[in-house]
Parts: sequence; C-alpha cells; structure tokens
Amino acid sequence: MPRATSPAGHHAHTGQTPFPLYTPQFAADPYGCYAQMRERHETLAPVLLDPEVPATLVIGYHTAVRILHDPVRFPADPRVWQRGVPPHCPVLPMLEYRPNALRTSGSAHARYRAVNLSALGHLPRHELHALVERIALPLINEMCETGQADLLTQYAQPLAFQVLGAILGCPPEIGRRVAAGVAALFDLVDADAGNAMIIEALGELVGFKRRHPGPDITTGLLLHPARLDDTELVHQLITLFGAGIEPEQNLIANTLRLILSDERYSGDVLRGSLSVRDALDELLSVDPPIANYCASYPPNPVEIDGVFLPAHQAVFISMAACNNDPAVVSAQRPGNRSHLTWGGGPHACPAQPLSYLIAQTAIEQIVDALPEMELAVPADQLTYRPGPFHRSLTGLPVHFPPTPRLPLT
Repeated sequence: MPRATSPAGHHAHTGQTPFPLYTPQFAADPYGCYAQMRERHETLAPVLLDPEVPATLVIGYHTAVRILHDPVRFPADPRVWQRGVPPHCPVLPMLEYRPNALRTSGSAHARYRAVNLSALGHLPRHELHALVERIALPLINEMCETGQADLLTQYAQPLAFQVLGAILGCPPEIGRRVAAGVAALFDLVDADAGNAMIIEALGELVGFKRRHPGPDITTGLLLHPARLDDTELVHQLITLFGAGIEPEQNLIANTLRLILSDERYSGDVLRGSLSVRDALDELLSVDPPIANYCASYPPNPVEIDGVFLPAHQAVFISMAACNNDPAVVSAQRPGNRSHLTWGGGPHACPAQPLSYLIAQTAIEQIVDALPEMELAVPADQLTYRPGPFHRSLTGLPVHFPPTPRLPLT
C-alpha cells in the first residue's frame, strides 16, 4: 500500500487557522465554536484533534449525508493515515485500524457487520427491559433515602456498565478494566495504557466465554459461522464496549440534564404531555452524547463543496454541528429523528434500538421513583470533560425529598 501523499501536518484549508477540539475551552462551549466554524467555513472546517493531528470536520448536514453514503471516496480504513501520526499520539487508540466493522471497508466490513448484527439480534427486547429495571432499582435505593445524589456517577455510569456486562456475559472484574480503558481513550489521558488494558481484558473475556458459553452477545459472536479468530473477536468487543458504556451513560445523564433543566420537560414529563422518548429524541438532535466521530480517510484527493481534501487525512462528521445546521433545523424539536447521531450509510450504528431501550427504561425508572428531584446547581454551571469526540458531563448533582426504598421483586 502506498504511503500517504500528504504529511500529517498539512491541512486541507491551506493558510487557515484550525480549531482545536481537545481543549477545555472547546468542551466548555462547543456550540459557540461550531458557530464560529460556520461563519468562516460553511460546511467543512479545519480542526486539530491533537496539536499534531489535523482533520476536516464536516459541519453541514447535507454534506455529511453525502459523505456517510459514499464509502468509496470516504472509506473508514485508517491504515495509511495512521502511518503519519506520531506513535504515542493520544488520539491514535481511538482511531487506529482494528479488524472490526468500525475500522474496515468493503468485504471485510460486510463480514464483520454481519457477525455483529446477528449477535445483537438474538437479544430479546422484553428481557433487556426487565434487565435494566432489575439493575436500576438497587441503584435508586442506594440514593433515595439520602435526598441527594450525583446521577452520573451513582446512576448512569454504573447502570450502563452493569447492563452491558450482563448482555455481553462479561464478569464484573473484566468489565471494570475495560470501562477504565474506554474512559482513557475518550479522555485522551494515558490512552496507550488504556488501549492495552482493554485488549488484555477482552482477550480474557473471549477465553472465558469459550470455556463458559451462555445466552449473551459474546457467545453469539463466538458461534457465528464466520468463525472469527480471537483477535477479531476482541476487536468486535472493543466496538461494543466503546459504544455501550461511554455513549450510553452520556445519553442517560445528558437526557436527565435536559429533563431537569427545561421547563417543558421538568413539568410535562411527569404530567405525561411530553414523554421520556421525546426528551431522548431532542437530546439526540440538539446535543448528542458523541459529538464528533464517524471518521473516514479519502484514499485520493477529493473535492467537496469547493474544498479540496488531501488523500489520507481524517474527515470527521460533527453530529452535534450537523444536527444544528440552520439549513435543516426544525422549530418542532420533540419527535425529530432525522438527526445524524447514529451515523448513516453502511456504518450506521447497528445497536440503535438497544441503546434507545436501555436509556428510556433507565430514565423512566428514576423519574418515576424520584419525581421531585431538581438540579443541585444551575444547568449552566454544569461542566463537561474535555475531548474532541464526546459530550460528557463531569457530574450531575441533584437533590430531592428523601424517599423510602423501593421494593425489589
């Protein structure tokens, strides 16, 4: 395979200052930054994922749709791109080649995606709903008598972790190491060590499930006729854990933040005129938990919207910016599901129905159990973790009248 035709430091928008996405300033006001991008660049903006890693960020909705549905000109395989990235660059573990559906194209992608769809499809929805309820109630009981809680660390995080561990058949000790590694990848802090931790732990999970198969997604991957080897299995699981813990906990916590901070929901959800599903749909539209992702790497120079993108430089979709593109924003937010938060085209998220069901059930449980809870600080004082990819709160403190523990069935 030929080496990259343009060095990692050459930017598609020659002579123009790129926007850094890795700073605390960006995390504090990403939508202000997207507005500045749109003023200067319309649909394609130069950005830095790291001081040494330039990329193009797609901020126009219609442009994003074209790119997501054009895997020939915009394939997801990063192998040539990553040759020009410093080996210890903190964004590399999030983006490097892996033998899984997320980081391959063509026939390899089709093979891996078929395996994942098959394994995910064997999970009955009613069983998942009951599982989320069984996990949610003890978590609520741990906080309900105190009158205060952090809904991120005491509810959304442990719930996402426990639900994913259960549906993947993953022992908690292995799952904790994977979760710590995934957080390191998203936060770009000790990402190399986090990546190594994930690979080691998931190798143990594959070995464990070979010895102890069960009615879970990991066993489904193992038994699929495609007969993935252990390395391939580990990297399918990396995608499932990466999508199932960090984005899911952010979806739950951020939607609760919306419900508790917006009068349309803080009253209407409890009275029934707006539903939790409405809140989820609005959150996914206006403030998605994964803000910038869906990476592609053009193998040849390509022109789009009058901008010439060099070969083998990363192109990212900003779901957050595209969903809020003035060209497509609807004044009627609740119920709008035309957003790009789940991606699109051949790489659209295959676990969308499961993610919706987990988040909706989790939110309904705690809203029903603690109907009088309120944010403990003004919504505009909540803070977010830095990082170019996610939209992740550092905490979600609430208070409420102390409530008796719920009966466990």
